[in-house]
Amino acid sequence: MSEYIEFNREVGLAVLTISDTRTAKTDESGALIELLVKQSPFIHIAEKQICKDEKSDILQIIMSWYSNPKINCIITTGGTGIAKRDITIEAIAPTFTKEIDGFGELFRYLSFTEDVGTRAMLSRAAAGTFLNKVIFILPGSPKAIQLAMSKLILPELEHIVFELTK
Repeated sequence: MSEYIEFNREVGLAVLTISDTRTAKTDESGALIELLVKQSPFIHIAEKQICKDEKSDILQIIMSWYSNPKINCIITTGGTGIAKRDITIEAIAPTFTKEIDGFGELFRYLSFTEDVGTRAMLSRAAAGTFLNKVIFILPGSPKAIQLAMSKLILPELEHIVFELTK
């Protein structure tokens, strides 16, 4: 948990799984995000969806969540690699008001040192803000979700939302 205690309201989180193959039954990464969030006393899942690797579909959902006042944070999982169909970064990053470069840098560093070694360089995990919301773009593997959520996102989310809404 963050050392910043001054933020006392709940954080509404939206989860978007981006995949041509995942369904509600096979979406391990989306389910893991939901499970980890349920362990936090100040975060709740406000929305959860699955969509195909289609730029227009991704943008339609993200833009509707940007306009939802009950959502403070958006987490996407999937589509961050270098395959042809991996277009999550290309769809979402242009909407950022500000990029949070340190997130991707730390995620790749932790991935390199804790789990995947040099394959970490292929990750395009990213984060940014849009007005008063933060969005994290994560890979689709459950190991990547566990790492990002437990080591980076959940420990700092309260402080990030506080900074965006002060």
